Amino acid sequence: MAEKDAAELNNDTRVPLTPSITSGDRAVWADVSSLLETACKDLQNDELIHGENFNLFAAMSALEIMDPKMDSGIVCTYYSVEEAIENGAAPVPLSFNRSTDVQCIIDIMDHLLACEATWHRGHTLAQTVFSCIYLLKPDRTSSHALLHSYCRVIRTTCNAVVSAVSDARTHEEEDLFTVTSGLPLKADGDEKCLSMLHAVEETISRQLHIEPLRSNPNLEEGYCKALLCRLRFRKHFFHVLTCIKRPQGRGLELARKHTSSCLLELENILKSAEFLRSKEACGTCGDGIEDRTTASGRQPIGFDSTLNNRLSAPTPPRAIRILSWKKAVEYFQKLIHDLDIVCSYSLDPAFDGVLCFVVAFQKFQPELVARAHLQLLLVQDAKLYGRDPIFSVVCKAAVLPDAAKNHDIQKNECVVHLGQLVINFLRILCTNTAWQRRKLGKILQEWRIIHLQLDLAFRKEFGELPSTSVDENIYVKISNHLLSWVEEHTYWMASRFLMLGFELELYSPSEYCMVYWYIYAVLIKLAEKKHLKMVTSNETAKRKGRKKRDSVKDVTRDYQIPPAVLFLQCYIYLAEGLTMMLAALRNEHQVFQSLGPFNTEQEVNILAAIHTKFCSHLNFLRY
Repeated sequence: MAEKDAAELNNDTRVPLTPSITSGDRAVWADVSSLLETACKDLQNDELIHGENFNLFAAMSALEIMDPKMDSGIVCTYYSVEEAIENGAAPVPLSFNRSTDVQCIIDIMDHLLACEATWHRGHTLAQTVFSCIYLLKPDRTSSHALLHSYCRVIRTTCNAVVSAVSDARTHEEEDLFTVTSGLPLKADGDEKCLSMLHAVEETISRQLHIEPLRSNPNLEEGYCKALLCRLRFRKHFFHVLTCIKRPQGRGLELARKHTSSCLLELENILKSAEFLRSKEACGTCGDGIEDRTTASGRQPIGFDSTLNNRLSAPTPPRAIRILSWKKAVEYFQKLIHDLDIVCSYSLDPAFDGVLCFVVAFQKFQPELVARAHLQLLLVQDAKLYGRDPIFSVVCKAAVLPDAAKNHDIQKNECVVHLGQLVINFLRILCTNTAWQRRKLGKILQEWRIIHLQLDLAFRKEFGELPSTSVDENIYVKISNHLLSWVEEHTYWMASRFLMLGFELELYSPSEYCMVYWYIYAVLIKLAEKKHLKMVTSNETAKRKGRKKRDSVKDVTRDYQIPPAVLFLQCYIYLAEGLTMMLAALRNEHQVFQSLGPFNTEQEVNILAAIHTKFCSHLNFLRY
C-alpha cells in the first residue's frame, strides 16, 4: 500500500488552520477539517495518511464511531435515563386511571419475567432486566407501593443469582452473565423487599377490589388474581434462592416447600393469560400473540433496550431477542423443577453416590443457575457439603484403614494436591455437557500424573521406614488402596468422556466401532478396580463384625458379584457386542466405511509419482 505522511502533504498544500478550541499552557488546538478535505481529494486508491505511531492491527481492532453495527452508543432512543424520564418513558403513576395503572403493572411484571429468562440464557443484564427504567432509578417508584416492592425484589433476586453463579465459577460458560456494568443491583432498603412485598400482597388479598372497577366484580377478581400469583411467585422464588444456599444443606427441606409453591403460582400465571387477553381487560388476541412478552399481548411501559448500550463498550452491541412470555414461564418451570431435584438430594456421604446423582441430574439438561447451586451445595469451604473434609471422603471411598484419617499421609504434598483435583473434578461435573467434556479431556492427564507422583512419594516414604516398623503394613494398605482408587476414577472419567461424545453427537458413524472398542477396554479396567475395592471393603467389614458361628454361613457370599460391577459388566457386553456388529457390517456389507482423502488407487498413484519426483529433486540438490 502506498503511504503519504501527513507532514509531507501539508508542505505541498497550504491550508489555513483556524483554531476552534482555546489553546492551553501545554497544547495548541487547530481545526484540520480543511486539511483532511484537501487530502481526500489528493489521495489515490490504496493510499493512506498516517502518523508515526500508526498501528494497523490496533486500527483494525478499533470501533468505528457512528457506525450502527460497531458504535454501541449510536443506536439509542435516549442518551440518558434522565432524558428518558423527562420524555415520559417511565411515568409514576403509570396512569391516573386505576384500572389502566394495574394493567400496565402486570405488563411490566410479565416483561421483566421474559427479560430475566433471556438474561439466564446468556445475555447481559444491561440489555435485558435493566432495560427497565424503573429499576435504574429506585427512588422514583417509592410513591407507588406495588411497583416499588416488585422492583426491589427483582433487584435482590438478580443480585442473589449473580452471587451464586460467580461463587460457583460456572459463569465461564457465559462470560456476560455476571457482567453488571455498574448497574444498581443493590439499593438502600432492598433487604426489606420481602416484608414490603408481603405487605402489598396482604393489602390486595384483603381488599379484593379495585375502586374504579366495583361495578364489574369479575374484572376486579381477575386483576387481583393476576397480581397475587405474580407477587407470590416472586416471594417464593426468592425464598428458594436464599434457603438453598444455607450452609451444609440445612435449608434444602424448606427450599423444597417453596419450589412447590413456585410451580403452583406459575400455573396460576399461565391461567391468568386468558383473562388478560380478553376484551374486558383490553387485551390483544391478534396474530403473533405467542411471540409477545406479556400475557395480555400489549407493549409494556418503561422499557428501552438501547438505553444501556454504552455500558457494554468497547464491545459492539449484541443484537438480542427477548424470549416470549410463554417461553419465559416454561423456562422458570424447568428451572424450578431442576432446583427441586437439587433440594431433594439426600446428601449422600459416599463419593460414588455423589457421582451417580450428578450424572443423573445432568440428563435433565439443567440450566446454568441450577447447576451453579448444585455445585455450591457439593463444595463448600473445600469440603463436601461444607461438613466432610475431602481427605475423609477419599478415605471412605478408597476403603482406607481407619488409622489413615489420623495418619501423617494426609499432610503429604501429593495427597493434598489429590484433594484439590477431587474438588475440581466435582466442579467440572456441574458444568454443561460440552464444557464438561472439554475439561474432562484436560484433567485426565492430571489424574494420570498424580497417580505417578503418589506412587513415587509412597515408594520414597515406604523405603525410609524400618523393616520392623509396626506401621509398615498399614502404610502399604493405604498406598495400595489410594493408588487403586485414583486409577478407578481415572477410568471413570475416561468412560464419561467417551459417553458424552454420543450425547453431543460428536462421532461420525465411521467412528462408532473404534469408540465402542475404547469404551469396552476402559470399562473392563473400571470393573476390575471397582470389584477389587468392593471385595476389599466386604472383607474388612466381615473381619470387624463376623462371629465364629457365622463364618460357615458367609462362605457362599464371598463369591457374589456386587450389583455395581454387574451393571458395568452389562455395559461391557453391550460395548463388545456393538463393536463386533459394527466391524461385521463394515467388513461384510461395506457399511460405515471411513472414506479417507487418499483411499483410491488413482490418488495413491498420484501420491507415489509426487513422492518420486520430490526425491529426485532432493537428490539433485544434494549433489
